[in-house]
Amino acid sequence: MKKTKTYMDKLMENKEFREKFDKEYRNLYIGEKIAEIRRRANLTQDALAKRANTTKSAISRYENSDYKSYSMPLLNRIAKACKADLKIDFVPKRIKKVKV
Repeated sequence: MKKTKTYMDKLMENKEFREKFDKEYRNLYIGEKIAEIRRRANLTQDALAKRANTTKSAISRYENSDYKSYSMPLLNRIAKACKADLKIDFVPKRIKKVKV
């Protein structure tokens, strides 16, 4: 059975749209993961800030999907304060094979 394309499927066929979407999704993902790990550790933003030796406003910025200037030292302190490991991964892009 052939899958019916959704509007999003059609948008994602556009390279420029897909690249912008992926960039925004990554920013949203990082902020959401920070908020999720903080909640799992039963910490408020203020409590996490104290444990990570930063400010509540810095934690709030890091949890905001519009933020784009994350630093590895603070991400590591946040992970440690939440008793978690920070994992960064490089995932190869899928390359379309050309039939010869």
